[in-house]
Amino acid sequence: MISNRCKYALKALIYIAKQDKEKNILSSEISKDENIPKKFLENILRDLKNAQFLTSRRGAKGGYRLNKDPEKVTLIEVIRLMDGPIALLPCVSIMYHQTCDTCTTEDTCTIRDVFIEVRDATLEIYRKTTIASLAKKKNTLSL
Repeated sequence: MISNRCKYALKALIYIAKQDKEKNILSSEISKDENIPKKFLENILRDLKNAQFLTSRRGAKGGYRLNKDPEKVTLIEVIRLMDGPIALLPCVSIMYHQTCDTCTTEDTCTIRDVFIEVRDATLEIYRKTTIASLAKKKNTLSL
């Protein structure tokens, strides 16, 4: 499962992607419209800014806007930033590989291959799903 932190990051990015590109979006607006606790959201937005998904501006016309093209921001990037490893077992993780404590060797593990298949299928879906595609879907569902 993804964490609430990751889910809220995705919701915030989708919300911002749906807005006018030139408009800065206030965290209070995102919080209210997406039902995300404001303090929690502010920490998430800061992390998204630090990872250069967003830019921010202070002042009367301040707020957040996307720093990257939403067509190029994939779920895999956001999920890894917010939650870390995607694989269900540490021995099948691509970026965070670790040997399992219970296996003598990975070559003789009877369950590893199926979890590699699950990882690969999951990664493919996450790679091809963009913030832009989710924003378009949300617009369609709102009609």
